[in-house]
Amino acid sequence: MKSSNSPFYLLSCLIVLVLLPVPSRSADPDSLQDFCVADLNATISVNGFPCKPASKVNANDFFFDGLTKEGDTSYTATNFGSSVTAANVLSFPGLNTLGAAMNRVDFAPGGLNPPHSHPRATESGVVIQGKLLVGFVTTQNVYYSKVLSVGEMFVIPKGLVHFQKNVGTGKALAFTAFNSQLARGCALYVSLCFTTHQFQMMC
Repeated sequence: MKSSNSPFYLLSCLIVLVLLPVPSRSADPDSLQDFCVADLNATISVNGFPCKPASKVNANDFFFDGLTKEGDTSYTATNFGSSVTAANVLSFPGLNTLGAAMNRVDFAPGGLNPPHSHPRATESGVVIQGKLLVGFVTTQNVYYSKVLSVGEMFVIPKGLVHFQKNVGTGKALAFTAFNSQLARGCALYVSLCFTTHQFQMMC
């Protein structure tokens, strides 16, 4: 039996420690083929979606025009003057296994995309129209924010609570991107006020 102090043993431990983080470096697993257009009607439940047969794939699977349309930014009890249009695997099946998705976020004057997080993905974004206050809070309760104008970008680290607010005089528009085909979002006001009876009493 080799000693725990032998160079071979130490080298083996070092290799294991180096390789352990490899599977967790990306939000979604790497694809093993050119594409895997999602079969959204499949009855099989997996972490993602099964592939549509290649014989049924066509050009439309790789193109999406949903982000060309302005969202409804009307103020309601659960809408704070903003609208998120998602281009994720559910609306754009060609994204399946590619580890990417986008959102279009429209803002009415004074509109707010309320505090929320994306547990599965990092978010980056660019302001296309107007002026936005973008901020996030770290796990150490440190708050970072900045007012951004057209062409300026922001990044939100994975899982951190963040928001965007229109602080300009007119409408605002931003496009955001994620390193996950289905980043989803956990909105704090929904989680607290629209789930269990106990939380509803707090709102």
